[in-house]
Amino acid sequence: MQSSLSRNLRGFISATHFGPTVLVVTISFFLSRLQYSVSDSLQIAVAILAGQCVVGWTNDVVDLPLDSPAARSNKPLVAGSVTTKQLRIAISIALLAALLLSLHSPLGVIGTLVHALLLLSATAYNLYLKKTVLSVLPYVISFGGLPWAVYLSAGKNPPLWLVLAFIFISSSFHFLNVLKDLEADVAQGVLGLPQRLGRRKSLGMSLVLLLAGLLSVIVR
Repeated sequence: MQSSLSRNLRGFISATHFGPTVLVVTISFFLSRLQYSVSDSLQIAVAILAGQCVVGWTNDVVDLPLDSPAARSNKPLVAGSVTTKQLRIAISIALLAALLLSLHSPLGVIGTLVHALLLLSATAYNLYLKKTVLSVLPYVISFGGLPWAVYLSAGKNPPLWLVLAFIFISSSFHFLNVLKDLEADVAQGVLGLPQRLGRRKSLGMSLVLLLAGLLSVIVR
């Protein structure tokens, strides 16, 4: 029984896309520290964590019809460590928690509205946009909007260099992240912008965007 519960818990954690989630939450904390105290920044980071759970779990539920035929056993739903029903319930709880925690945090009403927009954008990617030429757009909105959520809640506008850095670097990650499954994605009809460009051009685009992001920080 304990082993089953442990496996289930690991499945939930893995389905959040643990590495990227940790990265986004950590970035959110340090971004918040530009405007808020450590305790306030932790509150914001926890709200962002709940939102990332929504995004990761939704991605796995939506992708199950593609992951199963491809035998992607690293996906918890395919491995059977969690069920679709469990993730659907968890998504609803996490979404409510993300919004309530945002409202209770220094993000307030304005920051929460922006956070909701970022989640909507990421969910649109999971549901449809990842298969289109506009696949990079949710990265632009969701990551480019994160500084706006923090700064607007503090009554300020984020500096342009910071917004551009978030947009360029996150977009670079989009082109780089799909390379490992690019051929399989194309075979299954997942034709986002990187898949349409191909491996070589996507790698080049990723490097260009990464350099643009670094330059945004350097020449600010």
